[in-house]
Order: sequence, then structure tokens, then C-alpha cells
Amino acid sequence: MTYTGAIGIVFGRIINWIVRGLALSRIHPNVLTFIGLLINIGAATLLAVHQLRWAGVVIIGAGLFDMVDGRVARETNRVTRFGGFFDSVLDRYSDLALLVGLLVWYGSINRFGYVVLTAITMTGSVMVSYTRARAENTIPQCKVGFMERPERVVLLIIGALFDRIPAVLWVIAVMANLTVIARMVFTWQETKRLEEAQLHPAGRAATKAN
Repeated sequence: MTYTGAIGIVFGRIINWIVRGLALSRIHPNVLTFIGLLINIGAATLLAVHQLRWAGVVIIGAGLFDMVDGRVARETNRVTRFGGFFDSVLDRYSDLALLVGLLVWYGSINRFGYVVLTAITMTGSVMVSYTRARAENTIPQCKVGFMERPERVVLLIIGALFDRIPAVLWVIAVMANLTVIARMVFTWQETKRLEEAQLHPAGRAATKAN
């Protein structure tokens, strides 16, 4: 077994213990989701005063709640459609809170270029989620692209812990907006394919028969 595999097993067991403990406490999964948002707001406050390493540690703590809320819901048979919706909405607020913290910091030190970069990053982050949600109202699935929320959170943690926030913002800004473009292209291709299938169902059935 590799060191990475061993670490994964240990970490997985720790998460399972936490989930079981929370399930026994009967705390509602939506409460865990809300606590995660509050912790991210705390991290945003630390980013706003340039306490980067502490912010990185706090974001890791918030990520723990993000990992366990859904598992606790399944463990306690409290999986609901509203719970999924609530989790998704609060995830967006958490993402934006962290970036607002950076906006406050860069604004306070008059770094206009970084303010614009953070705003572009914020726009791309929101649009990655929006394009998937909107696309999946039209096509079955739209998961193309790379820069989804877990990747963005990990990059922000790395940037905060190692004081490389500007570099991380550049990566997220570029990759998030490329992900949006990829999802738009994919959705266009899929809608075109579905529309053609509806217009020529007999021809496609004949082709499959042959």
C-alpha cells in the first residue's frame, strides 16, 4: 500500500467517525451546512485583514462541514430535495464570501488590478455553477470542465497557506471561465444532437436496426 493510500484510508475512517458521532447527536444536516457557511464567513474576515494562513486553516475546517453534511443526511435518512438545494445555495454564498474578503483586502490597499482580478474570479466561479444548473434543465448532464467548487476551494487553501493568492486567483479566473465556455459548447452540441434525434427518429431507428 502506498503512503497516499494509507493516508486516504485513515482520513476516511476519521470522517466516518465524525459522521457517526454527528448522526448520533441528531443534529440536522441543514444546520451543519449553515455552520459551514458561518465558518467560511469567518475565513473571509481573516482574508479581509490579510491573515492568510489562519484563513487557510479555517477554510479547511469549513470544508469538513461541507464533506459531512450530505453523509449525515444519508446516515440519518434525512435526504431531501430541499436539503440538496439548500446546500447548493449556501455553497455559492460561501464561495462569494471568501472572494469578497479578498476584494475588501485589495480595495483597502488600493490594488485596483487585483480587485478586478478577484471580480473576474468571482464571476467565473458563479458561472461555472450556473451553466451546469441551467444546462441540466435542458440536457441530462453537464459536468465537463475542470474548475468546479472542490478544485477552487483547494486552490484557495493552497494560496492562503503559502501566501500565493494572486497566482491562485489567476488560475481560477482563467480555468473557471474556460470551464464555462466548455459547458456552453457541450450544451450546444448536446441540444443539437437531441433536436436532430427528435426530428429524425425513424431514420435513427433504421440505422440502429442495420
